[in-house]
Amino acid sequence: MDNSGQTSAEFILLFGGIFVVVLLVIYIYNNYINELGGEIASKEVNEFNNQIKALEMYFK
Repeated sequence: MDNSGQTSAEFILLFGGIFVVVLLVIYIYNNYINELGGEIASKEVNEFNNQIKALEMYFK
């Protein structure tokens, strides 16, 4: 009877540890995606500005 209780406790600790690791990975990945999104947005803004500058010659 004690073995089944110990096994249950070990499984709870194992799954709890896995859950913590998964949460950390999700947090790190979320920060990475947010930083990458800023770089993409900056690139899009630069491309838009370049296109506006290219159209400038038609209005001089």
